[in-house]
Amino acid sequence: MNTRSQIKKINLEKENKQNIINDLYTVEINFDEAINAWRANKKCIGNGHYKYICIQKTKSGNQCKRESLKFCDNCKMHQPQPFTTK
Repeated sequence: MNTRSQIKKINLEKENKQNIINDLYTVEINFDEAINAWRANKKCIGNGHYKYICIQKTKSGNQCKRESLKFCDNCKMHQPQPFTTK
């Protein structure tokens, strides 16, 4: 049998453990910011489908809106030229 002081001590220990667990697993996600970051390099084509767009900037400073090449972040216009030696 536990005394009142022992029960208080046990309850305090349980509460401290619970607070530690809550602090470890606290996750705060800003979904508005996350969706904007995810859509930054995509163009909606309807019905929940998206195509990747070029990540390069145009001369005016806006993002290029052309479709990117497969397995690449750039469109045909902004694709870096391969290095060649003479």
